[in-house]
Amino acid sequence: MNFCVLGAGAWGTAMAVYLSKIGHSVSLVPRRVEHALKLSSERENKDYLPGIKFDNDLQVGCSVRPVLMECDYLFFACPSHALRKTCEVVKLFNSDSWKLKGGIALCKGLEPNSNMFPHEVIQCELGDEIGAGYLTGPSHAHDVADDLPTAMVLAMNGAENLLIDLQNAISSGNMRIYRSHDRVGVGLGSCLKNVYAIATGLSDGLGLGDNARAALLTRSMNEMISLGVALGGDSETFFGLGGFGDLIGTCMGEWSRNRKFGLELSKGGSPEEIISKQKTVVEGYWATGCFYNKCQHLKVEMPILSEIYQILYKEKDPLLALRDLMNRDLKSESGGE
Repeated sequence: MNFCVLGAGAWGTAMAVYLSKIGHSVSLVPRRVEHALKLSSERENKDYLPGIKFDNDLQVGCSVRPVLMECDYLFFACPSHALRKTCEVVKLFNSDSWKLKGGIALCKGLEPNSNMFPHEVIQCELGDEIGAGYLTGPSHAHDVADDLPTAMVLAMNGAENLLIDLQNAISSGNMRIYRSHDRVGVGLGSCLKNVYAIATGLSDGLGLGDNARAALLTRSMNEMISLGVALGGDSETFFGLGGFGDLIGTCMGEWSRNRKFGLELSKGGSPEEIISKQKTVVEGYWATGCFYNKCQHLKVEMPILSEIYQILYKEKDPLLALRDLMNRDLKSESGGE
């Protein structure tokens, strides 16, 4: 197939490298022209994915326009807050000669202000005639680029035969792809796990121990299911790669930028200070605000999310947040958790 990856951070670069390795025609299009020129000359993304060399067949583009004519699927690897603008750029070059079948979000967060899921933004901007969805799961960028064993879930709308074809195209000896039609469940899991990774980083950084981490992950899973079902997702989705798998991978992985953000918070730094020093986007920070507002509207109780919101946006002391979580009214807790 012919793929285009829009955005050349660690994850976008890793997907482009992987897809090129398994024999597809791939164009990687960074957001900045100067970055594209640098990648093209160095044949490596030293800023975001050092040590991973590009195949000779991997194309690096300065503009999305030349590659759209032949592209089967677009991968959106931009930050979630830039997704709509990226879609608008794509739409500028809309043509009857397009063979584009779908847009796949690699970004993991809701759109600020609108609180829309990535698949909703893609569909809104590019139309209902193409598929829109996600490729997500526990997937460290370096591991994928190094062709280490990985399993992910592909959630798309559209014809089943197209979904199966795409599933087979992306799969390989070291990459197993599962498919799903539950875009809400998969999309929510891919976003919310970043919030709980921040919570895990805070817990670990404060030295709260293994018991606290285990309880945190268990109750985080419970919250994900509660909100997912309220939004129309399938509860079974959250026990798969896009839910439990992504939650564990992001909360426990030493590479997780959101977990690292939580660790830095535990040292007393402010969210704004920490973010200003980071090269990569901390999607969990923005997702916390978006999901907090969504929950207020839906009247879904999300105690952990609410306390992380208070820490990030209202300067609440993390230890006070812990005390408030532990002292919640036990009448609201069922015996089966």
